[in-house]
Formats: sequence, C-alpha cells, structure tokens
Amino acid sequence: MHFAPALAKAASGRYHYIVSDSLETSARAIVRRLQDAGFTALYAGGCVRDRLLGLAPHDYDIATDAKPAQVQGLFRRTVAVGAHFGVICVLDGTYEFQVASFRADGLYIDGRHPETVTFSSPEQDAQRRDFTLNGLFYDPIAGRLIDYVDGQRDLEARVLRAIGDPAARFREDRLRMLRAVRFATVPGFQVEPETWRAVRENATHIREVSAERIREELVKIFLAPARVRGWDLLEASGLMAEVLPELTRLKGCEQPPQFHPEGDVFVHTRIMLGLLPPEVTLPLVFSVLFHDIGKPATHSVDPDGRIRFSGHDRIGAAMTGGVMTRLRFSRAEIDATVEAVANHMVFKDVRQMRVAKLKRFMARPHFEEEMELHRVDCTSSHGMLDNYTFLQAKRDEFASEPLIPPPLINGRDLIALGLRPGPRFAEILDAVESRQLEGGLSTREAALEFVRAEMLGSARD
Repeated sequence: MHFAPALAKAASGRYHYIVSDSLETSARAIVRRLQDAGFTALYAGGCVRDRLLGLAPHDYDIATDAKPAQVQGLFRRTVAVGAHFGVICVLDGTYEFQVASFRADGLYIDGRHPETVTFSSPEQDAQRRDFTLNGLFYDPIAGRLIDYVDGQRDLEARVLRAIGDPAARFREDRLRMLRAVRFATVPGFQVEPETWRAVRENATHIREVSAERIREELVKIFLAPARVRGWDLLEASGLMAEVLPELTRLKGCEQPPQFHPEGDVFVHTRIMLGLLPPEVTLPLVFSVLFHDIGKPATHSVDPDGRIRFSGHDRIGAAMTGGVMTRLRFSRAEIDATVEAVANHMVFKDVRQMRVAKLKRFMARPHFEEEMELHRVDCTSSHGMLDNYTFLQAKRDEFASEPLIPPPLINGRDLIALGLRPGPRFAEILDAVESRQLEGGLSTREAALEFVRAEMLGSARD
C-alpha cells in the first residue's frame, strides 16, 4: 500500500487538513477502534476532500477491510443500512457514521446500484468512486493521506476529473453528471475535457435518476454563491433541458425593450441570479428561477406592436407548483415559492394600496424574500426601484408595532351583541381589523361601538 505524504501546501494554509470538532472526534474514535482490532480503517471520500479544502464536513464516511458482521461485532449501536453493499451505520451519541467495507462493484443495471459487490482492497475501492477528488483516503491516527487516483494533484489544480473512463462512471450512476456540475459550482473546480464531454454526451440519461436525487443536487447548485456558474454549466451540458425544461423554454422569449433592455427572459433570469446575495433561502432562489416561466405561454403582441404577458404570474405560479411537485419538494417549500411567483407583479401596485391592505401584504411570512425577488427583478431590467424604496420606508414607519396587532373583538363579542354565527361574522371582523390597521380603532369599546353603529343593522338583516 502506498501512502502519499501529507499535503505539500499544508504550511501555506491552502490545503491544511483541519481537525477540531466533536463530529470528527467521534469519527476518529471509530477509526481507532477498528485499527486497534487489527483492521485497516480510513476516512474516505467527501470528508477528506472538504477537510483538505478547509471546509468542515457535514459527515464522515469510514472505509475499512472489516466485513459488515465484524463491524457490528465491534460497536454496540449499529444499523445495517446497506449490508449487501458492505455498509453499516455506526451510531455514536447523536452522530451517525457510515462504515463501508472496501469493495469492487459489479455491473450497474439500474443506473445507480451495482448488481454485485466483492470485498476488495483500498486501491480497488478508490477505482470505483466517481471523481479523483472523492477518491482520497486519510488515516487520522497516522496523519497520512492515501491517494491512488492522483486526487491530490487535481485538488491542487482545482480540476474535476472522473476516475477512469468518464462515460463508464456516468453509466454506473447517472446522478454523477449533476454532481459534476455541483462540484464545478460549489468549490469552483474546472471540469477536465474528457469528463465534460461525457457529461454532454450522456445528459439525456439524467431522466433515469429519481426526482428526489435530482432535486438535492439542484438545491446545492442554486444555493451556492456561484449559482450563475451552475446555471451556465447546466445549460451548456444539456442537463437543464432535461431536468428543468421550463427554463430552457425562456430562450428567445422576447420582452418589451422599454422595460427589459437586457434581453429575453432567459437572459433576464440569469442576471437576477447574479444579483442575489451569497446566502439565500430555497424559496427565494427558486422563485427567481421560476418567476417568469409563465411568459412563453402568455406571450402576445398588441396591434401597436407592444409585447404583453397577460396573466403570466398566475400561469407561472401554477407551473411552479407543477415543477416543484415533480421534483418532490416539500409542501412548505412549494407553497412559499408559488406564493412569491404569484405575487411578484403585485409589487407594482403597492403605492396605491390602502393601509390595511398594505399591512396585510407586508405581514405575510415570506414577504422579505419577495422583497428581494422584486429588487433583483427591477434591477436586472428597467432599474426602477421606487416601489422597493417605498416599501422600505413603510417597513420603517410600521416598525414600532406589529403589522397585524391582536384583534380588538372576536366572534363571542358579536354573539353578545345579538348576532347569529354565520358567514357575515368574517366580514364584520375583517372590517373591524381594517379600521384598526388604518388607525381608526384602537380599543375594544371603540370596535364594539363601530359594529353597533355601522354594521349591526345589516348583519341582522
């Protein structure tokens, strides 16, 4: 077995292998226990890559020559999550660690799982992995980096390279094509030509991957600060046309030049991505992606030659729900994103709203994200931010008290006034709340008097 020396650039700080957190301490203890029992045990894959890049791993995978039964015999709390593939989950407090036996894979018949596996050596195990930067091992006890695939070289050069034949790696697991885009986006690696060629030639096969796995990669790509690079790579690879065809249909959808001098809807959306801050929420970034997907379906030209997209917000909201449902997003994520798409044109009317309506609009749970969507929408096109500035001023003006204060009266008060419960109750309480929001009512007594004087007769009728 050949052990690579510690990274040469460790002294410079660029590729220093950092160890400091309790998660790593628990992982190290598992490796030590396996080694003390006479087995080889190493950190494997992404945790090694992330530590060498100075990032804190979210999890640690451990590779060993111990067989699954032997791993289970050494640890009290285990779950056989993939014993057929040599994977045992070891539980340590609140942490979970996948401990996998070194293996070589047989044929892949479903674009994800090998039909058979055979237990093997670390070198053979490295050869079955996807990219060289994920084929590294590290012995935390001896402090040694183990590199059979020249992953250290590619890591230092910031090159993403498939291990062995790229097309074969992508046939084994089609998701690796999206992972290539993600690694080129998040840490910012350059995809080497043969690997990139294989991505482009096999892009149509991404449809063979489950929606859940595609969604996870897309989320990581678009939540990354370099999300515009992810957009470009998805488009250039052909993967965007397969997983988000609604976005590729934005190409060539021309817009009124007086409002959108930047170009078509595809260009407009890309510019908006680049205007977002580095840290974004999922509903915000996906509402940017989808806010105008209803435009191609609603495109029309007036007799005077003006381009219109009547109802594109409503159509786009329905389409957004369909896309996100297809990709198995959570209901909360779908609802927040759909609401943002549905409301993105309402911002043009905020200065004409009555105070009560404006406060209700601003009190919605995802209003701040919608404000940011509006900001980048305007900045990327006509540049007029008057409504955004107006809302910022109103936010400051209303900051001294809750936008929606506790109600002054409720249904029991209406019953006490002699009213029978029914649909009219909601109208009365809404009217009272509107007066309250606009400053016309501030006490329970005033609200009851308002009902008696203004609404009691019509309510009884």
